[in-house]
Amino acid sequence: MTYRVLLVCMGNICRSPTAEGVLRQMIRMANLGDRIEVDSAGTHGYHVGEAPDTRTQRAAALRGYNLSQLRSRKVARQDLDYFDLVLAMDKNNLDNLQRMARPDQLQKIQLFMNYAQNFDDDEVPDPYYGLGHGFDLVLDMVEDASQGLINEIQTKFLKH
Repeated sequence: MTYRVLLVCMGNICRSPTAEGVLRQMIRMANLGDRIEVDSAGTHGYHVGEAPDTRTQRAAALRGYNLSQLRSRKVARQDLDYFDLVLAMDKNNLDNLQRMARPDQLQKIQLFMNYAQNFDDDEVPDPYYGLGHGFDLVLDMVEDASQGLINEIQTKFLKH
């Protein structure tokens, strides 16, 4: 059985592709590549088909994550059927996802930072309009929540 996770922000060019790249690498390092599938998307279609923001790619590359092959896409209704867990980077995108969902899909839509172990923040801040240091903070938060998420998936869903 494959456990499927979708990571969602607004434009899918900063936070969610960072989370996708970090989570994919951590999954590979934990030898879970055949057990956990990861993708990312945005609630808005502003950047469909575009690579992640160059500042996002640069910050990620400095930590050994290659995001260059990722391309932005918009969340589709069928994603809410396909994925086991849909994780929003902030409350605004959580609300957008919940409005798209049927009642039976609501339990799988959560905040990504619910899985953080060292951060108390509910939201991953959007670094798009800020200065460069915001991209490093996003990486710190994403690395923390990704490790917590992998631990949770291993404990609850991949026991056998």
